[in-house]
Amino acid sequence: MASVLVPVAYIIIVFGGLFVFSYFYRKHTSTQVYEPYFPSHPERNTYVTLLQKTDPPASDALLKSALVRRAMADVHRVMRIREDKPALQNLLQKGSIGDDLWNSLLNAEKELEAEIMEVVAEANSFVEGWGQVIFPTANEMIANEKMRAVFDHTTIIKKDLEVKYGLKTKIIQPSTSSAAHSKAMNGLVPSIAESAVSSDGEGSSTSPAKAVKKAKKRK
Repeated sequence: MASVLVPVAYIIIVFGGLFVFSYFYRKHTSTQVYEPYFPSHPERNTYVTLLQKTDPPASDALLKSALVRRAMADVHRVMRIREDKPALQNLLQKGSIGDDLWNSLLNAEKELEAEIMEVVAEANSFVEGWGQVIFPTANEMIANEKMRAVFDHTTIIKKDLEVKYGLKTKIIQPSTSSAAHSKAMNGLVPSIAESAVSSDGEGSSTSPAKAVKKAKKRK
């Protein structure tokens, strides 16, 4: 009888200890405050400040603009979480990071879901149905800002290259074709010199012998 009670008691003690440990561990993690994944949300704070302004109250156009900026910031956060989550999950499985960072990301994901619902509700309070399109609009505005940034950067680089290689380089015109090619390479508008073409449609650089033969033929 004693031989049967010993393994049973051992099993009860082991599983009981695991149950007590898991209970206190869940209780501790549920009350633990993690460091926020995103430190602040200035766009939301700006919108709330404008919404609470009463003397004088903010105009609807200003509030709508602030709400769109808030939605754009939320889109940026959604994109960052989508990029960071698989990488952090992989690092967590390898033991390269602790549970704190992973739980911080999960909390940020839950807060972002509530934030999106709040933005949708605020948009519908201005115009019914606007909440369904505010985030696609914010996404398009982000794409347009990225394209504009690339265009402005390209313009700056082009001006620097023109200053470095175009304006400081002395253009020598040994012939019409080489001059036109040099102008085109330096970003300038190529022009055709009038002296490059004679009245009969052939080049002015014709040799004297050819000119005599042409004169005889015309006679």
